[in-house]
Amino acid sequence: VQLQASGGGLVQAGGSLRLSCAASGGTFSGYTMTWFRQVPAKEREFVAAITSSGGNTHYADSVNGRFTISRDNAKNMVYLQMNSLKPGDRAIYYCAAAKKDSAYEIDWYDINYWGQGTLVTVSS
Repeated sequence: VQLQASGGGLVQAGGSLRLSCAASGGTFSGYTMTWFRQVPAKEREFVAAITSSGGNTHYADSVNGRFTISRDNAKNMVYLQMNSLKPGDRAIYYCAAAKKDSAYEIDWYDINYWGQGTLVTVSS
C-alpha cells in the first residue's frame, strides 16, 4: 500500500487545516488508518485512528475534541480535520495503515505502511 499525504501548511493559532491521505496499491478498506506526528528530537506520536469500516475512532488526549479523522473507502482516502490549532500542534504529520482491526492501543509498532509526511506549522 502506498500512501500520499497532503494538506499541510502554515496557519495561525486558532485556525484550521484539513490533511488528506490518498492510498493506492492495496485493499484500502482492509486497514485501520491512522495519523501520527513527529517533531525533531522527539518520538513519533499517535494522533488519531479510524477502523476499516469507519465505525470506530480514537484520538490522543492532546487533540481530542479538536481533530476529527474520517475516511472514504470508495475514494481510498483518509482525512484529518484539525481545528483550533495550537503552536504545540506544529509537526510533520504522517498517515499510516495498520492491519490491526482496532482504533485503540495503536502505536508505531502496529503500522504496516507509512506515508511520507506533510508539515504543519502553527504561528502564535
